[in-house]
Amino acid sequence: MTEKAKAQLDLLIERYPQLAVCKNDIAKAYELIEACYAHGGKLLIAGNGGSAADAEHIVGELMKGFKNPRKLPKEYVDRLIAVNPELGKTLAENLQGALPAIAIDGHPALSTAYQNDCEPLLCFAQQVNGYGNDNDVFLGISTSGNSKNVLYAAVTAKARGMKVIGLTGQKESKLSEMADVCIRVPETETYMVQELHLPVYHCLCLMLENIFFK
Repeated sequence: MTEKAKAQLDLLIERYPQLAVCKNDIAKAYELIEACYAHGGKLLIAGNGGSAADAEHIVGELMKGFKNPRKLPKEYVDRLIAVNPELGKTLAENLQGALPAIAIDGHPALSTAYQNDCEPLLCFAQQVNGYGNDNDVFLGISTSGNSKNVLYAAVTAKARGMKVIGLTGQKESKLSEMADVCIRVPETETYMVQELHLPVYHCLCLMLENIFFK
């Protein structure tokens, strides 16, 4: 882990001292995601309700600039302009570097079709089955750690050779047992768990941006 990443994690603990118990697991989760991106992988994220909103939020921070500028490499800029000078110039000036992430709790047409035609609780698993590769990471967000659709997706991810990260509440859970790393924030009430999930994933996104978009 770089000094900048360590500094970002230290700042998180300074601002949210109650998360000190999660510090090592946050660092391990970061290392898994960093390795995923370094090897050309992507992050698949799922949750229910407020955790579904968190999944979409994470995608927003990773797929476009969060805090740092994300200028495109010059060779890519040149290729855009070579394809079409007018449109390429606008693209070169406005596109931003991205870390590939997909919130699989979206895609309502696919999800509702699968839920109607097949087994509803496997709608996340079906997308992990379709998108997942062995360099990818699945991030399952569940305040209880026992959401069935998230667990089915985690099993599928492991079978696909992916790493699994859990983001849960304080209690041990089926997801914490299954995950390669589980960040268990020190709350048990759903809304309080969700209030601590946000600074954790913001920290992870900042740490990743600092290494891939210096």
